[in-house]
Amino acid sequence: MQRSPGTLSYLAAVVLLAMYFSCAQPVHSEELSETGAFFITADAAVLMDARTGQILYEKNARQKRPPASTTKIMTALLALEGGDLQQIVTVSPNAASTGEASLDLRPGEKLTLEELIYGAMLESGNDACVAIAEHISGTEENFVLLMNQKAKMIGAEDTSFKNSNGLPAAGHCTTARDLAVITRYALRNDIFRKVVSTRGRAVGGEKCRYLSNTNRLLWSYAWADGVKTGTTGEAGNCLVASATKDGRQLISVVLHSDDRWLDSVKLMEFGFENFNLVQAVGRGEPIARVTVKEGTEKEVKAVAGAGIDAVVPKNGRERPEKAVEIKKDVIAPVQKGQYLGRVTILVKGEVIGSADLVADRSVERENALRVFLKKAGGYFK
Repeated sequence: MQRSPGTLSYLAAVVLLAMYFSCAQPVHSEELSETGAFFITADAAVLMDARTGQILYEKNARQKRPPASTTKIMTALLALEGGDLQQIVTVSPNAASTGEASLDLRPGEKLTLEELIYGAMLESGNDACVAIAEHISGTEENFVLLMNQKAKMIGAEDTSFKNSNGLPAAGHCTTARDLAVITRYALRNDIFRKVVSTRGRAVGGEKCRYLSNTNRLLWSYAWADGVKTGTTGEAGNCLVASATKDGRQLISVVLHSDDRWLDSVKLMEFGFENFNLVQAVGRGEPIARVTVKEGTEKEVKAVAGAGIDAVVPKNGRERPEKAVEIKKDVIAPVQKGQYLGRVTILVKGEVIGSADLVADRSVERENALRVFLKKAGGYFK
């Protein structure tokens, strides 16, 4: 069981780090270097804004690496999406025999699916993951197929899972970017957010077990609210973390790190101190005007059907840009909310989001005789 850091030296380092970033000048992520604003010990790292999906910092972000127990993020997600949390799961001999980090489950033992999810995410139980996989899909092999399918569906392009828990296996790999993408998707699930932010919990079975979350940031970093540690010899010390401050949630990923806790705090503080979340387009905001032919009015406003947020540096060097595709004209009648085009928001050439452009009001068609006379008049000119 891992305990929260209690040494004065560690806490002092965190305090000094926060003081440093509060005084530091804003720095672009692309300008960071190992001799620049801060040093990341991890071999690969990513900082992502949870709302927009924008990557604010990256280091070897697409380098394929073993993810260790951060694999369990996908396992928990599929369990939440495909299972009944209160359904009883009977632990198989195969699941009970799974080695290394475990809940010490016993063959025939019965726990709820919810308890197994907590066991997988807090205590990093490898046996709990196999029990989940067998319950959802019959076999772990079938469950892994679902894991890989889900990864591709949500945009994790360089991920290949071979098991449900992250134990070393040939070809079991992902990237820092993909883990951030998977985590961003998972954090949309209310129950997932609750699980990964839980410090400790008791679960049943044949014996009562008290689970303590292996994520030390939940104790040492005030804004932390998830997500999952991972540790193997090959993967090294890994951490996918999330933190929320002033309504903004960030996701950091560090793989093969010499100090996953401090690396993650550095990334979070960099993101909070140097970037702002802005509304690039407001819902209902007029973007363009479209001519209406044969209508009782000559034009309608094309307004955004949804709002789009973007993250920009506080130093103001980059601002959101709008790319608009719009119909030149439409023929009446026009219905309020009718599709007229699309607006896309870009920051530094990267697409952040898009929204439909729709008519702000309805326009009826002119009287048929008047339309005819107008056309006839134009014809005889």
